Amino acid sequence: MTASSPVRIVIVDDHAMFRSGVRAELASAGVGQVDILAEAADVDQAVKAIAEHQPDVVLLDVHLPGGGGVEVMRRSQTTATNTRYLALSVSDAAEDVIGTIRGGARGYVTKTITGPELVSAIRRVADGDAVFSPRLAGFVLDAFAGSIEVAAVDEDLDRLTEREREVMRLIARGYAYKEVAKELFISIKTVETHMSSVLRKLQLSSRHELTRWASDRRLL
Repeated sequence: MTASSPVRIVIVDDHAMFRSGVRAELASAGVGQVDILAEAADVDQAVKAIAEHQPDVVLLDVHLPGGGGVEVMRRSQTTATNTRYLALSVSDAAEDVIGTIRGGARGYVTKTITGPELVSAIRRVADGDAVFSPRLAGFVLDAFAGSIEVAAVDEDLDRLTEREREVMRLIARGYAYKEVAKELFISIKTVETHMSSVLRKLQLSSRHELTRWASDRRLL
């Protein structure tokens, strides 16, 4: 890839509406800078698309059906040796950021990023730079300095499914059920079901306890 050529990318996210939104943002902000080769909604689709298209950069969601973003990178490491990965996720929790970087991603940004910022992040990752939102960079530094006990956090979170983790974090931050439903493109009833499961699995009895639990583990 030359400095003037577009970065060839694959978008991996299990929400069709979000993929459409990213495509629209990049079409507007990344004219001549980004070339979208394919999209994928789960791990298997992602591995296939990456092997077929050999993109420069994969925009990779952290939580996916079939094993998550780390599994995509693990399964693609021998079929797309020159591909780099930029995590683009709703989650800004420490263990997600650290786990994804340890899994092979060159950067991690959240879904609040603007179109122009995303284009810049994609090009920087394609050039070999590491790209993080400022708060997330702190997590990575803390982890490698040894001040975050990632193993202990993982043990607690292993009880929850990927979707339950997403719901848990948003509820713990004070989101209403309606706001969680809108953020995750699911129904309010589904949010309620996931929330009940989260409280049961973590042996907690209220949103207040959940917020304190998440805060103690630096998940907020």
